[in-house]
Amino acid sequence: MKRLLFLEPLAGFQDLTLLVTRVLTGAFLMWGTWDNISDSARMSEFVDFMRAFNFPAPEAMAPLSVWFQFGCGALLILGLFTRWAGLLMAFNFIVGFMMVHLADDFRAQFPALILIAVNLHFAAMGGGRFSLDRLLR
Repeated sequence: MKRLLFLEPLAGFQDLTLLVTRVLTGAFLMWGTWDNISDSARMSEFVDFMRAFNFPAPEAMAPLSVWFQFGCGALLILGLFTRWAGLLMAFNFIVGFMMVHLADDFRAQFPALILIAVNLHFAAMGGGRFSLDRLLR
């Protein structure tokens, strides 16, 4: 009865839900940065955005952020170096949160906060059973 009350049988799906979350997050990161990678005008807009929010060296930081997001997105999908990818993306989104969203209301902050939390989760959990990390170990 206690097992059912606390839905303990669902624990058997942890690795599957971790895989789904990794793939969705990784795909979102890659999709969200592809326009900056494939179109120099979009990258220039991102540089201008960063400049407007007083990021240091936006000409260097914009492509660095974009390529890290794209690359870490691919790593998350594969489950390769998942902890590193999660840690790097958590740091990236913490910086973005502090520079852009700190004064926003909670509703506007939420997407950045979720990306921080999910990536910290990846850093803590690793890639799980369905990952290249596991195969390499």
